[in-house]
Amino acid sequence: PERRQFHCGICGLQRSESDRRDERHPDAVAAQMNRENLPMALPKRVLISNRGEIAIRIAKSASALGIDSVGVFAPADALETEPIIFSYLKDRLDRIEVLQEGKSYSVGNVTFTTPVRHLHRVETYGLVFKTTKHTFSLITDTSYFDGLHQSYGGELLIMNVAFLEPRSHSQDPLLPADHLSVPDAERLIRELKPKVAILSHFGMTMWRAKPREIAKQLSQQTGVRVIAAQDGMKFDLSQLDSNGL
Repeated sequence: PERRQFHCGICGLQRSESDRRDERHPDAVAAQMNRENLPMALPKRVLISNRGEIAIRIAKSASALGIDSVGVFAPADALETEPIIFSYLKDRLDRIEVLQEGKSYSVGNVTFTTPVRHLHRVETYGLVFKTTKHTFSLITDTSYFDGLHQSYGGELLIMNVAFLEPRSHSQDPLLPADHLSVPDAERLIRELKPKVAILSHFGMTMWRAKPREIAKQLSQQTGVRVIAAQDGMKFDLSQLDSNGL
């Protein structure tokens, strides 16, 4: 009979099904552990419709579970320039404004600026919002760099904090490093001294360490109220008023 073949997500080689039962093969233990914890029957094949790093992670997980993954069907621009705003959607928008470093923009009675280009593998900017009563900042994906705090301020500071600890830069796309860590967040909170800081955009190391516990520790260390964001969360800006804190 024909032996079933699979592509190992760990060693990167074509393997036979018997290899999975070999204790010496690194996939064997992972597959067995994952199978025992699954509440439902496994599919035979998975069609991956995502792209980039996510697609790689899905393929490796499927391989560890003994599931075949098949090729990705995608338009050329998803493999080359990979735009976020697809051409066929542009006509449905009222307007498109290209963000640039140091520029200001308005939506109704709210204005925001993009003070500095971030240190990230793709072009990213943080935002500083100004309403009639409040100013608050959003620091999106970036590595920490000297002078980062000088571009932001206000009573509320929102930060994408992906890592528990700083990560050194690597060429491996599965090990991105251009994100803030908890020590970076603490440093920014001390430098900017907001009334409230909100942490968001957590990576796995943050989830394992429990974001609420991290926020509690940062509050104790900095004297600033620090909140760990959660799905569906809303923050009333009136809490920033002196009588609301």
